[in-house]
Amino acid sequence: MGAISIHNVVKRYGSGPKANQVIHGVNAEIADGEFIVIVGPSGCGKSTLLRMVAGLEEISGGEIAIAGRVVNDIEPSERDIAMVFQNYALYPHMTVFENMAYGLKIAKVPVDEIKRRVDKAAGILQLGPFLARKPRQLSGGQRQRVAMGRAIVRQPQVFLFDEPLSNLDAKLRAQTRLEIQKLHAELGVTSLFVTHDQVEAMTLAQRMIVMNAGRMEQIGTPEEVYARPATTFVAGFIGSPPMNLVKGLADSSRFTVDGQTLPLPAAAPRSGELIIGLRPEHAALRPAGGLGWPFRVEMTEMLGAERLVHGLIGSTLFTVRIDATLIAPRVGETLTLQGPPEHLHWFDAATQQRIA
Repeated sequence: MGAISIHNVVKRYGSGPKANQVIHGVNAEIADGEFIVIVGPSGCGKSTLLRMVAGLEEISGGEIAIAGRVVNDIEPSERDIAMVFQNYALYPHMTVFENMAYGLKIAKVPVDEIKRRVDKAAGILQLGPFLARKPRQLSGGQRQRVAMGRAIVRQPQVFLFDEPLSNLDAKLRAQTRLEIQKLHAELGVTSLFVTHDQVEAMTLAQRMIVMNAGRMEQIGTPEEVYARPATTFVAGFIGSPPMNLVKGLADSSRFTVDGQTLPLPAAAPRSGELIIGLRPEHAALRPAGGLGWPFRVEMTEMLGAERLVHGLIGSTLFTVRIDATLIAPRVGETLTLQGPPEHLHWFDAATQQRIA
């Protein structure tokens, strides 16, 4: 069973007062067969966390267990994992078959078993016609599938993916995402997938871990993270365009922004300095003069089936998503912005944490 337990894991580079701590007490319980995506901006520590699970980085504190066995001091080769990197790392002089079979050959797996496993993996990944080709004769997407095939034939307890789609163009990324989803559905192997791309995270994850500056901001299903972000960071990172966040002073059903007091559709959870959040698709624009917030149009973007309207609430930039069939508002026009109370999100201005 490939369950993974990450308990209070810390990573430091250096020692003493000059030590640089890059992972700050991460905790997560990953069930056997679960597909977890670790997502966050560059430099947030997501790849470092993955490499600690793999054994490629030493753990400075805490504990990592795979299938109930603590692996802190166990060599990567003994952890029963397989890793797929951003760089395909294929041997250029070997055929696709030889690349996929190489690890098994080193492990002295019988020839018949090697062929059986490679043929099965090639069938899953639709690589059968390419087994005799060299990597230079393959497209980028095909090379990435070979790299995944090399991991599959090992039949590990855990798959670790470190931004494997970063080198692919947009169309190939979407296609390969589907292949990874089908692969997980067929094999059911516990998987950790690192990406900075929130679209990959939302489409692939059964649950996702959102990282920021070495800390785990939130763990949950894509639906939970999108509908109830735990912090302003998660609210502003997950979603395209991201959630609008406006800082102001709340007092019952009034909200003061840049000296202008605006009505609220429902009372704030408490008085004081708060941040209100509203996703672009949940906001509505009405003619000026109605009940709502004055919204001055700054720019519009046509995106095919929808249009983004960028404007200002006080001095805060705010984005509204509208249907492209609607007439685009004029730049400089002032409209009324409305948001239903059930879609308002409240955060503490000091801690940036969600207010229930």
